[in-house]
Amino acid sequence: MASSATGDGEKARVSILFVCMGNICRSPLAEGILRQGLEQAGLADLVTVDSAGTGNWHQGDAPDPRSMETGRKHGIDISAQRARQITPEDFDRFDMIFAMDRSNEATMRARAPSSHHERIHLFLDHTLGSRADVPDPYHGGADGFEDVYQLLRQGCTELVSRLGRELRQPSG
Repeated sequence: MASSATGDGEKARVSILFVCMGNICRSPLAEGILRQGLEQAGLADLVTVDSAGTGNWHQGDAPDPRSMETGRKHGIDISAQRARQITPEDFDRFDMIFAMDRSNEATMRARAPSSHHERIHLFLDHTLGSRADVPDPYHGGADGFEDVYQLLRQGCTELVSRLGRELRQPSG
């Protein structure tokens, strides 16, 4: 991870971007889940979290109502988020960029400068060691959104744990 000590001994922020296709289902839910986990762990001030899509079809739209409802059921409000497309600047701004599936991972690797490829990860591979996709629930029912929530929660729980270990280490 790309945290470093600043001149005054404080840890620099780590920046994380979640990416799916349209930025209305998986990535906004992942953003909300991670934000909640970071707050509960006392790490919210040390980590910047955002989400984006590889496509621009939903730019400016709120998350899918089923994602918002799934989040609400678990105490997470993502209704203020708005979809946006990943930009070339995002590859510089974010330390870790998590693709929800292999298709979006490949799209980002094709768009990113090769010097930034190490920042791009398949989410479940990086967090749970599973080279699996977070399935896109868009064309299914509410149960698919709950299944996606559970996968994202497991991965984000592991990510918060790792960030906690790294960000709480004393500077050497």
